[in-house]
Amino acid sequence: MLEDFLPAPRIAYFSMEIALRAEIPSYSGGLGVLAGDTMRTAADLELPMVAVSLVSRRGYFRQAIDAQGRQVEHPDPWQPERFATPLEAKITVPCEGRRIWVGGWLYVLEAHPGGRQPVILLDTDLEENSAPDREITHHLYGGDDAYRLKQEIVLGIGGVRMLQALGFEVSHYHMNEGHSALLTLELLRRNAYPADAVAPGEPQYDVPRVREACNFTTHTPVEAGHDKFSYGLVAGMLDGYFDVSILKAFAGQDRLNMTRLALSLSDYVNGVARRHAETSRRLFPGYRVRAITNGVHSLAWTSPGFVALYDKYLPGWCHEPELLARADRVPDDAVWAAHVEAKNKLIALVKDRTGVSLRPDVPILGFARRMTGYKRPDLLFSDLQRLKAIAARLPLQIVLAGKAHPCDEAGKRLIEALHARMRDLDGSIAIAYLQNYDMALARTIVAGADVWLNTPLRPLEASGTSGMKAAFNGVPSLSVLDGWWIEGCIEGVTGWAVGDAEVSRNDDDAIALYHKLEEVVLPLYRRQPRSDWIAVMKGAICKNASYFSSHRMMRRYVTEAYIR
Repeated sequence: MLEDFLPAPRIAYFSMEIALRAEIPSYSGGLGVLAGDTMRTAADLELPMVAVSLVSRRGYFRQAIDAQGRQVEHPDPWQPERFATPLEAKITVPCEGRRIWVGGWLYVLEAHPGGRQPVILLDTDLEENSAPDREITHHLYGGDDAYRLKQEIVLGIGGVRMLQALGFEVSHYHMNEGHSALLTLELLRRNAYPADAVAPGEPQYDVPRVREACNFTTHTPVEAGHDKFSYGLVAGMLDGYFDVSILKAFAGQDRLNMTRLALSLSDYVNGVARRHAETSRRLFPGYRVRAITNGVHSLAWTSPGFVALYDKYLPGWCHEPELLARADRVPDDAVWAAHVEAKNKLIALVKDRTGVSLRPDVPILGFARRMTGYKRPDLLFSDLQRLKAIAARLPLQIVLAGKAHPCDEAGKRLIEALHARMRDLDGSIAIAYLQNYDMALARTIVAGADVWLNTPLRPLEASGTSGMKAAFNGVPSLSVLDGWWIEGCIEGVTGWAVGDAEVSRNDDDAIALYHKLEEVVLPLYRRQPRSDWIAVMKGAICKNASYFSSHRMMRRYVTEAYIR
């Protein structure tokens, strides 16, 4: 099976996490989902790629919510042998003066038209390793700095070595965020001139050649969000592998900044939205950061009702999402019927999992994403009396979902606070919080909601893709103007803006949100006949789903980053 992917040169796509399917918990959120959509699209378009990630045998975590609304984390292990094939090759990586053995698994991602893409999942749980080393690839984003650096050694250095051992010819290396940036050091070592060949002393590295081979996509718009390691820790783990004094020239003088390392050694760098690229250029002056706005995989995130609808009226849409620009020709009643089908599925799921009864004739606001401070999941609940007053005149329902990182105590307090607000609003607004947010749950929520809510603190939303997924299902967004929504929002056509795009206006967002709900969104939903509302649904499909697809994203990567 592996031999099928070896004849042609491939683009190696490195990502710490990747969402292959709901049953494989090798992802935590948007970064992994993007990686999965990237490879699904590569399979659709038959692009020669290979993904490299960690097996994450113990997964991220399975979330439960106790009676007080507190998040409880449970292990979420999976068995690679159920879905993947073991690789025969094994390589080693240096760490703390010893060699750590790395094996792997081959997962073959198959596309709707018949395309296939290889995904290599690196694994240190081998009998050749000590007990601590066997656990390096167990936990996604687990442990302390030392554990995290070991994971990034395995991903970056080990990933390059594994691809070579398997016989892959790699034309480009694409780093999805900075976790895999150590691969650049491995490439420098492979493209070094012996010291005696140039001049006495250290070997000379062919930096231009390495840069030409590397692409880097950055996702984090704040300095604090980038992985950094002390050079003392780095020296202890990689002693003799790479001269720290040289490394500082690429990765920063004070600490090893994985983002700076990737920036310094990549010829093509991009942010994941236009605003994010602007923010990244300010954050890292001197680097050229282009913008390729994220997209989502059309078929993966479209509900069955809308798939059938598009197949009937816009054949070929899943391979050419641009055809959705013609969705305005689809009959209104057909669009509404597809939405009702998806909404009823969400209502049934909510009832089954939470016991909360939602009404099909009342609009559902959907909010589902990682629960952390800058996402502001509590913004809608800033003024409970105002929210109650709105709901008394214009009924609404709310569906929430999302995990907080186990170490994010503030995020976990937000989940607890949301449940407290739910109790305060009991009897006034039907609200459900769905536990253990994953790909399968996301598909149901983004399709079944009537309005997609997103309220990040500007400018901290790098892109955000949940609203794009909603658009494929005719669900308009009500969102703060940040990330992709600055590009996607056509007021009253694709959805509605909360506030304006200026950072200084964050404090007014709750007022703006309540105003837009009360004066625009909810009255429009109640208006009969429903044609005006369906026009906005069609606007979301025609203007947003047709453009914010991973097919458009990948075609831009090919023409701008991979072929130069």
